[in-house]
Amino acid sequence: MRKHFLLLLFIIPVLLFSQKKGEASKQIQEIEKFQKDLNKEYLDQKETPLRGDNFAKFEQHPFFPIDLKYRVTAEFIKTENPQPFDLPTSSGKSKSYQEFGKATFTLDGKAYTLTVYQSLDLMKMEQYKDHLFLPFRDETNNKETYGGGKYMDLKIPSGNTIVLDFNQSYQPYCAYNAYDYNCPVVPEENKLAFEIRAGVMYEDIYHH
Repeated sequence: MRKHFLLLLFIIPVLLFSQKKGEASKQIQEIEKFQKDLNKEYLDQKETPLRGDNFAKFEQHPFFPIDLKYRVTAEFIKTENPQPFDLPTSSGKSKSYQEFGKATFTLDGKAYTLTVYQSLDLMKMEQYKDHLFLPFRDETNNKETYGGGKYMDLKIPSGNTIVLDFNQSYQPYCAYNAYDYNCPVVPEENKLAFEIRAGVMYEDIYHH
């Protein structure tokens, strides 16, 4: 009996470690697919925001090294009776959104909250009706990432948590082509006072 008990004490941690390792591998594959798909989009002349020489010279995006520290499970609280509002854009115009909820997560022992939005235009379209929008800024902006901040695409969660994978954050189109695109400005409440070293990096060569 004692031998069986000792064997279980050995097997259970091994199984848990193996399961955790498998989950991490799956998450990394998901991030790698995001990177591959984003590069493919920008290399496609029909989809890319790049024009002229910028398109001709583009080979692939620079990315921060994948770091699962920046993949967090956040507590999600849906906003009751949200009111539509106009979110300012880079061109001085505005787009219609509503607040969908608040996502609170912990990183390096500190708690942070970001507001998640829903586009009033996209929610009318069948393929985007469950699409959520998370714009944010952090201390890498104007250094290693675009000064105007970064975006993350999310889906409406089924429960009271939501996964925020900053490894899958990207620059808005207007970071690469300010003439043809009109991008929502990151609201003040979504500015983080620390570095998020994950996702797409940026070289400010597109406006020259």
